[in-house]
Amino acid sequence: MFLLPHHDGSELYLPDQTPSLGDTVRVRLRVPLTGYGRVLRVYVRSLRDGEPHYDDASRVPHDVAASSGWEWWEACVSLVNPVTRYRFLLEISGNAGSEWHWLNAEGLFGRDTPDVHDFRAVCHEPAPVWARRGVIYQVFPDRFARSASGAASAAQRATPEWAVECTWDTPVSFEGPDAPRQFYGGDLDGITERLDHIRSLGATVVYLTPFFPARSNHRYDAATFSCVDPLLGGDEALIRLVDAAHARGMRVIGDLTTNHTGDAHEWFQSALADPSSSSADFYYFSADHAIYASWYGVPSLPKLNWTSAGLRERFTAVIAQWLQPPFNLDGWRIDVANMSGRHGAVDVNRAVALQVRETMRRVKPDSLLLAESTNDAAADFDGDTWHGAMTYSNFTRPLWQWLARDDARVNFFGTPLAGPNRIPAEQFVELHSVFAAAFPWQVRTQNMIALNTHDTARAATVMIPGGLLIGLGIMFTMPGIPTLFAGDEFGLEGVNGEDSRAPLPWDRLEDRHHELRDAVAHLGRLRLKVAALPDGGFRWLYAEGHVLIYVREHASGSVLVVAARAGFEVELSGHLVCCSTDGVPELWGSGDVTADWSADAVRFRSGGPGVRLWALPGVSV
Repeated sequence: MFLLPHHDGSELYLPDQTPSLGDTVRVRLRVPLTGYGRVLRVYVRSLRDGEPHYDDASRVPHDVAASSGWEWWEACVSLVNPVTRYRFLLEISGNAGSEWHWLNAEGLFGRDTPDVHDFRAVCHEPAPVWARRGVIYQVFPDRFARSASGAASAAQRATPEWAVECTWDTPVSFEGPDAPRQFYGGDLDGITERLDHIRSLGATVVYLTPFFPARSNHRYDAATFSCVDPLLGGDEALIRLVDAAHARGMRVIGDLTTNHTGDAHEWFQSALADPSSSSADFYYFSADHAIYASWYGVPSLPKLNWTSAGLRERFTAVIAQWLQPPFNLDGWRIDVANMSGRHGAVDVNRAVALQVRETMRRVKPDSLLLAESTNDAAADFDGDTWHGAMTYSNFTRPLWQWLARDDARVNFFGTPLAGPNRIPAEQFVELHSVFAAAFPWQVRTQNMIALNTHDTARAATVMIPGGLLIGLGIMFTMPGIPTLFAGDEFGLEGVNGEDSRAPLPWDRLEDRHHELRDAVAHLGRLRLKVAALPDGGFRWLYAEGHVLIYVREHASGSVLVVAARAGFEVELSGHLVCCSTDGVPELWGSGDVTADWSADAVRFRSGGPGVRLWALPGVSV
């Protein structure tokens, strides 16, 4: 049970969400009046030019706060640096005098802690608000849908010479040389024709994996950045898609690789043919020009050299071109951003990120910049570079491990051993907390959180029966941008990334598909309607074995989430949960999780796996 002092970066605790350098901001701490200990004094320790500084905090006089079993403390902190790290120091009365505790973004400690997990107030320009308040729907164009009719339809296009032609029902080759060559013929007009389906799920952002001409179905081996692949319908098809999405109040972001191009790319072909060409220093060649660096040694993916002034200039133009008319993309997801600008002793990764962001800020100020960094990503995300991460460490991996079947053995995020191993709820919280804590809250709420993506196995293949619905309930209610990979709404399966890219079964939908789709749509609508889900704070209430309980708190109303992977019964104190004898409104649920509410406690129980959401009153300060 987590009856402990709490702070996070949400508006309840940091009222000024967009501070400027030099501002003095209020930071708040919420402390339980029972079950923890009597707090005698509170200080806020912040770093000023790297040196610790302490500010006194004072109790906030408030009858409502006291009567609800909590008290608030508040201090003023000066933001001397663009990113100000801070933590709380609490003096607690005890039987043998007083003792002290540190509270940082990872949790509460009775020992010293490193600065890396301190809370952070960020003065950098924030990401557009529409991002965290939305839902992303990821589309792999070749496998989503073929355009239905007309002279420009998918059926009228010839299969390219590099490809293996497939019908929509051809099984996916999930390993071997044919995996990147299978061509199903999905196109951008096929997406446009099914935008209403995407919108019906509550999705507000369509994220397209690459649409540039290439020699693979994934198109991360771009042959040019100057046009849309004719196999997808060309430039006009992208314009139609973005226009149709904007007309529905939706946005579209593209996928751009700053780390490498394809070996058929016009820049690389010129560099390979002529060491004196203008693009020769865009890549890393040996002194005799016979060997070049590539992504993971894959010859078809030559690595870009960001120390080249010419490359920086050309890439700036690429970034800008697609955000402007007539294409009007709303942002970019950057592929393997963690490797971009890094090669041996060279590390200009931050400079790459700053250049991309500054270009986007100049060309389209409300555009979104997301970056793939699949492992421990936080070191590259300080709020001034990428807006948010596409990462798996703080959500997807621990969720798979908690909800995994005993016999689940799939490609576990590139590790050489199959997985995942099952973990209890306590370790889920530990993993989530330690990886999420290193992100500023401003970034954490912009991180993409997904059950799976085009690069992973499908969650439905990994999780226990009913686990997909539990995972969806958690994904839509955690801090971050919920991200659906096309087919999640139908429970598609896959043992690795290639297998997960199976064509969507539009002509083979059954009742079970529609039931899952309806659940996704309900959760998507909740995410858009309930302010606590995108904007609220996040507080753990309970985590043990089979059960996770947490609350998203906001002044306008809060959301309680109870998730279980097996049967359980647990009672929580009313100091943890707002209890009411009049009942608490239910927002959504799956399985038979129930709650018995009383004036001073609530008892949750379930006979098996399930998840349920309740609406709680808002939190006042």
